[in-house]
Amino acid sequence: MPSASRPVEPRRKPRQVRAELTRDRILTAAAHVFTEHGYAAGTTNRIAEQARVSIGSLYQYFPNKDAILAELMVRHIDRGAWHQADELDLSPGTLEAVVRALVRDAVDNHRDDPRLLRIMLEEGQVSTELRETIVRHGERRVAEVRDLFARHPDVRVRDLDAAAELIVFTVEINTHRLAAFPQGLAIETVESELVDMVTRYLRG
Repeated sequence: MPSASRPVEPRRKPRQVRAELTRDRILTAAAHVFTEHGYAAGTTNRIAEQARVSIGSLYQYFPNKDAILAELMVRHIDRGAWHQADELDLSPGTLEAVVRALVRDAVDNHRDDPRLLRIMLEEGQVSTELRETIVRHGERRVAEVRDLFARHPDVRVRDLDAAAELIVFTVEINTHRLAAFPQGLAIETVESELVDMVTRYLRG
């Protein structure tokens, strides 16, 4: 694990398009390097070479690779907004389909790069921005899920606030674990079991 004393706050937030493009190139290169070489061997020199920037330019934006990984985690979380929630059919008898849409969305958000996700979970340190992003995303996701199930006629739980928190936590932690550390279970199997479990719970 990286040392907890190392800074993980980015040094510079770009204000110009060119600087933002350079920062994006560094982050894209870092994701590639970490995936290909692993975190220990994914040095800032390798990242700079992959991004085709000087090591000095990289350090203008990030003090070290821990800060780069923290920013990749921020982007991963922010990418997980649930955009299809307002399009779902909430008529009687559709609860299982609604739950499946929720679970499928979480699964799809973690399919792309399981090795990078594993590095994030094993090596990532929590920057201030990452902490704020986790809180913001969690609050938004819980509010979305609560609102959705509050409008569904088939939901019969006693405490909808607690139910929304539990459902979001259960789905997120299981999809993260399965994507990063597959243990022989097919993703389709876990998805179906999660759907069955959450649907039965919501029906009371």
